[in-house]
Amino acid sequence: MSLPTVVICVDHAYVSGGQSKVAIESAIGLKAAGCRVIFFAACGPVDERLEAAGVETVCLGQHDILGNPSRLAAARQGIWNAEAAKALAETLDHLSCDRTIVHVHGWAKALSPSIAKPIQAAGLPAVYTMHEFFLNCPNGGFYNFQKKEVCALKPMSAACWATNCDSRNYPFKLWRNARLFVAEHVAHLGETFSDILLLSDLQEQVLQNCLPKDAGIHRVTNPVEAEPLGPKPDPATGDYLFVGRLSAEKGAFLFAEAAQRAGVIPVFIGDGPIAGELAARFPQARLLGWRAPAEVREAMRAARALVFPSLWYETFGLTALEAKAIGTPTIVADGCAAREAVENGVTGLWFRSGDVDSLASAIREANNDAVIAQMAQAAYDAYWAAPATLERHVAETLKVYDEMLAREGAA
Repeated sequence: MSLPTVVICVDHAYVSGGQSKVAIESAIGLKAAGCRVIFFAACGPVDERLEAAGVETVCLGQHDILGNPSRLAAARQGIWNAEAAKALAETLDHLSCDRTIVHVHGWAKALSPSIAKPIQAAGLPAVYTMHEFFLNCPNGGFYNFQKKEVCALKPMSAACWATNCDSRNYPFKLWRNARLFVAEHVAHLGETFSDILLLSDLQEQVLQNCLPKDAGIHRVTNPVEAEPLGPKPDPATGDYLFVGRLSAEKGAFLFAEAAQRAGVIPVFIGDGPIAGELAARFPQARLLGWRAPAEVREAMRAARALVFPSLWYETFGLTALEAKAIGTPTIVADGCAAREAVENGVTGLWFRSGDVDSLASAIREANNDAVIAQMAQAAYDAYWAAPATLERHVAETLKVYDEMLAREGAA
């Protein structure tokens, strides 16, 4: 049986974060496996690897919502990106309905809910990878940025509309609620997808009352860029390292405070809105800014432990798995999805989410050279016993596609 044509839709055609990174690598892997792959994105530039791999690209050259110099145009685009809908309709119109899949990885930063209409009109089976929670939560995280805590409100309820939970301001929250209202009641975006790909057990728990009742729910592993370098030669050295966006919900302040209490120097790779405040409040912290992927992997390999202190749910925790692949234990918040990459006390340590004393205690435990060396070896062995390779990701994805197309054929 021939492999399907796959149309991958995502906001950015370059690596702007984990969502686009996975979409790009998945496109390259599916093409290598023999699929025809069309990569549809709103924002460029296009990652050079896509063309080199032979992936067809449609990039609209638009701004994303936050990067648009016109706030009015950004607000309009975010609610309904008419240009994206028209271009996607033209792209899908040239494809045979036989063995074609539309796979959406992201829409909330540029494409908008409008992409649902051309997918529905084409009558093609469509699948959505839940890299975040924008399909169900207005701010995409089930998190109250003002209170700095997980939100338990029912999305789009009266209480949700009345609550300022946004990282910016209440008018922006109302705009996001309006966008989700359009997504649900005008575009019917959620109903567009016959299948949903989830990344963690925690996601399934969080979304148990939100997912479309008739949708097929699947688990597909995100690919991890890693090589089997062997166990770390000197695991009891190095820094306590944070890798990611410097923002309050990612737990950067929590880590800096816990490190201070534990008597160690925190090291940060990344940038974000709290970088200046972080440096001012914790002058002993080392802020290295953004680094190239190879430099990040080198720093993680040299680290004593990765610290993953996120205050919100997350959906996967790719960094924790990357650390595991190179034999670096992770100290992880027990309320986020990244905990699933860590066996507590074996390949790393859990601490109580949001609890600075609990994190400080875990850092002190990791200061024991024998303990951290044992965890480093266990982390490396556990990852390479079942590595999250691109080939595995592609095989799991193609299995979902086959199920979808078999269902279509039987209908």
